[in-house]
Amino acid sequence: LLNINVGGKLFQIAYKVLARYPITRLGKLALYTDPMKKLQLCDDYLVQKNEYFFDRDPSIFHYIFHFYRSGVLWVMDEMCPSNFVEEIEYWGIHLKYSQRCCRILFEEKRDELSEYLKIEKELEAELEPLESGAQFDGKFLGRFRKMVWNLIENPYSSVPAKIIAVMSSFFVLISIVGMTLSTVEEMKNKTGKMWMDQMEMICAIFFTSEYLMRLISSSSFKNFLRAAFNAIDLVAILPFYIQILFENLDDGDMQYHEELHKVENVSKLGKVLKLIKLMRIFRILKLARHSTGLRAFSFTMRQCYQQVCCLLLFIAMGVFTFSALIHSVEHDVPGTDFTSIPCAWWWAAVSLSTVGYGDTVPDTILGRMVAFVCISFGIILNGMPISILYNKFSDYYAKLKAHEMSQ
Repeated sequence: LLNINVGGKLFQIAYKVLARYPITRLGKLALYTDPMKKLQLCDDYLVQKNEYFFDRDPSIFHYIFHFYRSGVLWVMDEMCPSNFVEEIEYWGIHLKYSQRCCRILFEEKRDELSEYLKIEKELEAELEPLESGAQFDGKFLGRFRKMVWNLIENPYSSVPAKIIAVMSSFFVLISIVGMTLSTVEEMKNKTGKMWMDQMEMICAIFFTSEYLMRLISSSSFKNFLRAAFNAIDLVAILPFYIQILFENLDDGDMQYHEELHKVENVSKLGKVLKLIKLMRIFRILKLARHSTGLRAFSFTMRQCYQQVCCLLLFIAMGVFTFSALIHSVEHDVPGTDFTSIPCAWWWAAVSLSTVGYGDTVPDTILGRMVAFVCISFGIILNGMPISILYNKFSDYYAKLKAHEMSQ
């Protein structure tokens, strides 16, 4: 018998049993005749008791011991997958020696643990700033840049930093309200337009100052440009300056265009200007910088993109299928709106989404039966991923909130 001491517990295994598995650690220990090679396989050797000592977990070695006696590796649910894999790799035993049912469940649990740890790491990185205050030590104007960085990036560092964070969200809301009111007919007079322009200018000045402060307090210009939130900040302020540039070009070149009879180009310039003004709506994305809920929603969409893509794929399949069915049973009806399959896409889309505008409806009994099946399929289809997305969103939001509070 080979005497093995694992973590203070003694086990005795016959040499002939260990020799059946020569590639394992204990199998090599039983087959080797060179004492030096045997000492390399264990942590210590007790000469008086003729025991080979291993500083490993004795609770898991019970399953290793059972494996040598029965040839089957037990895998229990209460074990930590990472620790168990580490132990069996140390002893040189492969997971293939376990039963197939246990191995499948164990691998699923290990994958779930890996996915959980991955998500936890990404959640922590979601709230971690790209830079830390220690990166400014020893750099040019390091103390000043660190102070600016705390004001802009760390709202919990001081009361002024919290005020700046609140002001940032306030100016975003003011900007969106101003853009909305500028489209109201009563606000298009001279006085209303002047107030809207002044409000837009104040918001643009604040956003520009905020962006420049972030640029000054950044320790790496390359990382600053790569950050998603900084790109959103840039998109938030660019429309204001591009609008000023286009308006100046429009005023300065009006006479030139009139002389060359190119009023069409001026109208195109006006359309581009309207499109640039519309880009101000992206300022609402700035709220995600200080909103845990928006961050959790964005994180949920990134983690569940496969489920969302499957949902869109099923919707597309349903639209094509039911639009073809409704066209085949309704195209002979006089005055029907289902004159072609593309014309039926809109009806299939609103029916699958259970909105049902009623602007296009079937007239025949068979067409209404197709519509009933389409609506029923839409209810089932929309109900499947909602619970998954909601559960993940609530879980991510709670973890982000807890991590934020701990910081």
